[in-house]
Amino acid sequence: MKVAIIGGGAAGFFSAISAKTNHPTAEVVLLEKTDKPLAKVRISGGGRCNVTHACHGTRKLASNYPRGERFLRKAFEQFAVKDTVDWFAQRNVDLKTEPDGRMFPITDDSRSVITALMNEAEKLKVQIRLKCGVTGIEKAGNGFQLNLTNDRAELFDRIIVTTGGHPKPEGYAWLRSLGHAIVPPVPSLFTFNMPEDPIRELMGVVVPARVRIIGTDVESSGPVLITHWGMSGPAILRSSAWGARLLQEKGYNFTLQINWLSGMSEDQARQFLVEHATEFDRKQIGNANPFDLPKRFWSFVLNNVGVSAERIWSEVTKKDKNRTIDLLTNDRYNVRGKTTFKEEFVTAGGISLEEVSPTTMQSVIVPGLYFAGEVLDIDGITGGFNFQAAWTTGHIAGLLKD
Repeated sequence: MKVAIIGGGAAGFFSAISAKTNHPTAEVVLLEKTDKPLAKVRISGGGRCNVTHACHGTRKLASNYPRGERFLRKAFEQFAVKDTVDWFAQRNVDLKTEPDGRMFPITDDSRSVITALMNEAEKLKVQIRLKCGVTGIEKAGNGFQLNLTNDRAELFDRIIVTTGGHPKPEGYAWLRSLGHAIVPPVPSLFTFNMPEDPIRELMGVVVPARVRIIGTDVESSGPVLITHWGMSGPAILRSSAWGARLLQEKGYNFTLQINWLSGMSEDQARQFLVEHATEFDRKQIGNANPFDLPKRFWSFVLNNVGVSAERIWSEVTKKDKNRTIDLLTNDRYNVRGKTTFKEEFVTAGGISLEEVSPTTMQSVIVPGLYFAGEVLDIDGITGGFNFQAAWTTGHIAGLLKD
């Protein structure tokens, strides 16, 4: 049996390794159109590689995927987080868990992950062909003919497509030609642009908050990072993932509501001030920050509501306190555009999951054709979930089950 894996990313390498492990006599060929395999693995997590997330239980794990949740519940029954951790540990890449659940190699270096994948592929004698793209795929008897970028054509018995997401529908044309439906791609995991907004002066400040996109059900809690173009951080990125299609329909122009007190209501905030009044009533409001907010951010808030930082708390009027609390619990910003999150571009859309078996990753339309990774209409929130989906779908696709 001769097997082609199209795409040399995380899902591609895991598919190839799985295929060769489970079918040792097969000829497994990995085709990568660039000369840099595993490029996304290399830059993930700022070069540390966020391998997976410490989230156990298939239902709970699958709930972190805006697209693909039901599909992945079945897939995770075969290969989930513990399997990923064990797989890398067996290849001398131990993972550590950070407070927020993200898991990285203890080396804090993505090269550890890349080396493990490359070494395993080499040990199994997977053929890796770089600068070898695929321009077309055709049925040929019980197998397939791949048209390659070097003007060659080659026959294979099985195909696993792991080409990742494409920003434009045209990137899926060669798969659509086989009869597959394509869910139109839109960006996911992006940051929010706020042109000319004064809050950008606080670049680098991080504040735990609850954010909500006005006019939608999209809401998320977590750190918000203020940047020179607007806002980023886990709460923003999660919102961009869950609201990917809604925000695209809005042209990325919308209003963001923020509770800078992590969900504390106005009444709760007022009661908090009353209960802790004796702790700071004789102190200057600029120095006595009852909500433990970053100092630069607290000064920004006071300036916005027009309260002098030198005033004593006991002298602050009820009206000024109410204005401060209102801003902290019901702040609003106009978002006018997006920016890709670093280099970690993620796409919502791709091969319709209705046309792929979640237990085999085989096409229900074209026997012998399998899919893994982001080429499927699957995407997770930030935190290692997209890599976990790649490991899981790659492992299953490589079993080459009917």
